[in-house]
Amino acid sequence: MDSRGLEEMTLNSMSLRSLDMPAESEPELLCILGTGDLGRSLGERLLQSGFRVVYGSRRLHGGSPLLSDPRVQVTSHEAAAQSANIIFVCVHREHYEFLATMRNHLQGKVLVDLSNNLKKDMYPEANAVYLQRLVPKAAVVKGLNTLSAWALQNGLLAGKQVYLCGDSAEAKQAVAQMATKLGLSVLDKGSLSAARELEDFPLKLFPEWRLPLSVALGLTAFFFFYLLIRDVIYAYVEKKDEISYRIMVSLANKVFPIVALIMLSLCYLPGAIAAFLQLYRGTKYSRFPNWLDRWMVSRKQMGLVALGFAFLHVTYTFIIPIRYAVRHKLISRVVDEIKKNKTTPFRFDNTEAWGTDSFVTLGILGFFLFVLLGITSLPSVGGSLSWREFNFIQSKLGHLTLFICTAHGYVYGWNKFLLPSTYKWYTPPGFMLCLIVPSVVLVLKGILLLPCVDRTLTLIRQGWERTQPKVDETKQTNL
Repeated sequence: MDSRGLEEMTLNSMSLRSLDMPAESEPELLCILGTGDLGRSLGERLLQSGFRVVYGSRRLHGGSPLLSDPRVQVTSHEAAAQSANIIFVCVHREHYEFLATMRNHLQGKVLVDLSNNLKKDMYPEANAVYLQRLVPKAAVVKGLNTLSAWALQNGLLAGKQVYLCGDSAEAKQAVAQMATKLGLSVLDKGSLSAARELEDFPLKLFPEWRLPLSVALGLTAFFFFYLLIRDVIYAYVEKKDEISYRIMVSLANKVFPIVALIMLSLCYLPGAIAAFLQLYRGTKYSRFPNWLDRWMVSRKQMGLVALGFAFLHVTYTFIIPIRYAVRHKLISRVVDEIKKNKTTPFRFDNTEAWGTDSFVTLGILGFFLFVLLGITSLPSVGGSLSWREFNFIQSKLGHLTLFICTAHGYVYGWNKFLLPSTYKWYTPPGFMLCLIVPSVVLVLKGILLLPCVDRTLTLIRQGWERTQPKVDETKQTNL
């Protein structure tokens, strides 16, 4: 092959390579107005995601190392706004006035409002609505305000859900694409009228935990005062025995397992109610009542609260041997036995030994499974399991845990149910009351496992429908 043919082949290959490998486009430039903690954290995260960043600031020579980065531009507010299409407003509402002087520079730009307030209804209108009124020719998008500077700095963004709202669909789409590159999950909340709702999100204190914590607090208060009356006040009134020292440990160690067992059973009670409701309706596609839907959504939080009370119960149980009252009672009992008869050994009760060992064994097994349920509910652990594995642990092992913990309570009171001395002032002890809800759950679960329950509920539903008065079709047509 001559040199001319080789040269043509080389040129053709170069032209083909240039068509197959397009030139790399320059990274998108984003503007941030404000160099506070949030603005700097957001800029650092944007740089790590491949964007270019320009800051608009009154101080062009800031002391932050980020602002000294060669990849970062720091210029005036006007120059920064002109250089980018998407502008993040990371300043407080009370400093928005300077944006009104930049209306010409912000025309056609996308303004992302990240501001929040210190309390609800702090201003008559939402911050984003106020910003849109100041800059009417810009497209204001409210969003990313649920991200904290700490979360941005530590990279805790993967899969985190953020909310957007705005009147421009194109502007929201541009911001959503940028947020997706940061690893965020975006939910569109509609027009800018939803900005007030978005600004109230960071002000909510444990919204998903409110119901479980309220239930746990109510149960704790009820059983604490109930057992205080039965144990401490009863002993003082009837026997003139002052045992108020038991409030700190003994009384608390009765309340904690009671609340833990009831909260655990409340995790599985809504599932049983929902199953019976579906069988009665004859379909699984009808919507549950709002109260049941809210209850089922908060089951995970209820289980974790129950696990916390179980941990307190175990901790308090471990310190029982070192308590002064326990050591004093044990020593006094030994001394009394020696005084009565020094040669006769202590009587060994085989039934009591079986009951104590069974009680302790069931408690250990129940707590072990309880902890296993809590660990698998963590996103990092549950995400590594298949749906079948996760369902087996949370449902099958969950009901087994409830059964073992309930048996733990029954063994505790196996010889106390029929004793008249158990019912002080004709009231049942706390452990009897706490066994009601888990026993009901286990019975309902057992009924659902029966093969005839579906047919029975269908017949009940059909019989109920036949008893309802029928509306005359002619009258209905006239109506």
